Amino acid sequence: MKNPDELGYYGEFGGAFIPEMLYPNIQELQRNYQSILADEKFVCQYEDLLRNYVGRPSPLYFAQNLSEKKGAKIYLKREDLNHTGAHKINNAIGQVLMAKHLGKTRIIAETGAGQHGVATATACALLQLPCTVYMGEVDIERQNPNVQRMKMLGATVRPAQSGSKTLKDAVNEALQDWVQNAEDTFYVLGSAVGPHPYPDLVTRLQQIISKEAKNQYRSISGRDLPTHVIACLGGGSNAAGMFYHFIDEKSVELIGVEAAGLGINSGKSAATIQLGKIGVLHGSKSLLIQTEDGQVIEPHSISAGLDYPGIGPLHSYLATKGRLKVLGCTDDEALAAAYELTKVEGILPALESAHALAALNQLALKKEDEIIVCLSGRGDKDLATYIKNFEK
Repeated sequence: MKNPDELGYYGEFGGAFIPEMLYPNIQELQRNYQSILADEKFVCQYEDLLRNYVGRPSPLYFAQNLSEKKGAKIYLKREDLNHTGAHKINNAIGQVLMAKHLGKTRIIAETGAGQHGVATATACALLQLPCTVYMGEVDIERQNPNVQRMKMLGATVRPAQSGSKTLKDAVNEALQDWVQNAEDTFYVLGSAVGPHPYPDLVTRLQQIISKEAKNQYRSISGRDLPTHVIACLGGGSNAAGMFYHFIDEKSVELIGVEAAGLGINSGKSAATIQLGKIGVLHGSKSLLIQTEDGQVIEPHSISAGLDYPGIGPLHSYLATKGRLKVLGCTDDEALAAAYELTKVEGILPALESAHALAALNQLALKKEDEIIVCLSGRGDKDLATYIKNFEK
């Protein structure tokens, strides 16, 4: 199952658990999102922007030096080369266009690493809609370049000062804003989480990643399918897009890489699938890190984009059904993988993407293996963290 049922469930995961005041907005979106995505005018405008503004298709790059070092053929899906530097722009432009089709006049969003905030602010500047982005105070400090980019693009950045002051809390405050301003506001949710239809909507807007990669791989390699497809897992948007067109290809092993932080069992990680239990967070039933009495445990990751205690319902479903293999990558392993790619290929990856790259060291690779890794974003935004840790 790669698409939810009519109530937004992937098996037992998904649904829409929302305050009564949000029912009109969510139900409006549920009624209209599929017809808008199929509307000829929307499709033409969206595809034109992806091609001529975002710069799609993004390349599928054969990383020869990295391949020689790892002993298998490794291809990188270069979402880092998109306008704004990550996969997030695919979803942001689609949702802001959808907001205009629905007659909304104000956009709000949440962001962790800042890439979704930048992408949403960019789409709003292009389409001339006011934009407010919620971001945890901790993330504002560690992702300051993206904060400045959002402000230059005309967005208002509001700090989330509750809880751990990271992504979870930014989502909370964005939802509170939406409750208070439901009539004219559209919430551009950045990951494949939240109440139905957001997980499906985000996945449909990101599936372009695997659609391109599948065709590009055949053209470059002369083979039908790779042996492995790897993506990092936070909320799950880049992974949903990277996996989508391979889910039904049973010969392809899908590998999701969670942030193990200081160690999966250290109490300082964001390994949601490996540690989580079923619960409801931000309007969706999925796996989440929680105490015995159901209180959310604050996650930890050196990567702001993976610092989230939940996971999208699609990934919970795929993992529990055995279709998705889930690995954990620590902060130190991610840093090492980032430095390695930079030195051997001249590509500085985002810390989120570095987690996916680190999985290559956990696999028993064979020379006949052909692996696609989603390079979900570029590392400019993480330069301060890389410099801080480089000499350690």
